[in-house]
Amino acid sequence: MKKEDQKPYKFETLHEVHRIFGLPKPLHPLISLIDNKKNDFDASKVPASFIHNFYKISYKKNLSGKLKYGQHFYDFEEGGLFFTSPNQVSSNAENNGDHTGYTLLIHPDFFMGYPLAKKIKEYGFFSYSANEALHLSDTEKTTIISIFKNIENELLGRIDDFSHDVIISQIESLLTYSNRFYKRQFITRKAVSHDLLQKLEEILDKHFNDENSLMQGLPTVQFLAEQLNLSAGYLSDMLRTLTGQNAQQHIHNKLIEKAKEKISTTNLSISEIAYELGFEHPSSFNKLFKSKTNLSPLEFRQSFN
Repeated sequence: MKKEDQKPYKFETLHEVHRIFGLPKPLHPLISLIDNKKNDFDASKVPASFIHNFYKISYKKNLSGKLKYGQHFYDFEEGGLFFTSPNQVSSNAENNGDHTGYTLLIHPDFFMGYPLAKKIKEYGFFSYSANEALHLSDTEKTTIISIFKNIENELLGRIDDFSHDVIISQIESLLTYSNRFYKRQFITRKAVSHDLLQKLEEILDKHFNDENSLMQGLPTVQFLAEQLNLSAGYLSDMLRTLTGQNAQQHIHNKLIEKAKEKISTTNLSISEIAYELGFEHPSSFNKLFKSKTNLSPLEFRQSFN
């Protein structure tokens, strides 16, 4: 398969993934756990970029070189746990190091009939960029690897009426622990996170004080994330851990702060203020302002008289 092909190759089945990566046939048509230490693959056979229809959870202990997800490269020399959702573009680049770790591939159909089919979409880390991987402590590594081994043993063992339920419970544990460990990562990296929070405030201040920026409309979570070189999901989850509010709420708070300033210190009409703040329709501004202050903009102005 030529690596120079521009269009990402799409993996439709687990069998296809295993065949192209030169791996033994999967033990189950909808779920596969690959022990990278036991299975070497020829990187020259891997498509330059590819899309798969599966959830992917990977733990890389050591990996020199880089992996690319979307437009971002991630250096795995320190190892880490990372997650991708179905239909995300991935690629290999300069990837020729130690692949020790596990890769879990799960087709969405494996969750059919279980609450996890819906709940898995609530785990924000499936939308994080690769450079926002979860870096595990030694104790956390032991926990995660033990779950991978439990899944591996279940797949290798005799299939019975309980096999599916057991594997689903192990995946639920894996996701719950990952959520817990990400919260720990946000907390232990508070110094970095507070720097990002300060930069976020500066970006919002600049936007609401710049007439040209406001003419382009209200700032979005995606806009802020791009300015900070983060994914939108990671930014919101980080802020929620630090402040109890997500990125959208931070935008609204800054907006209301600026609105109060204009309402109380200028003679502009409420409609003019709404337009100056980037709203297309004053009614949208009035609704948001009242939801945040329990007063309409006009009532807020009248409270100063």
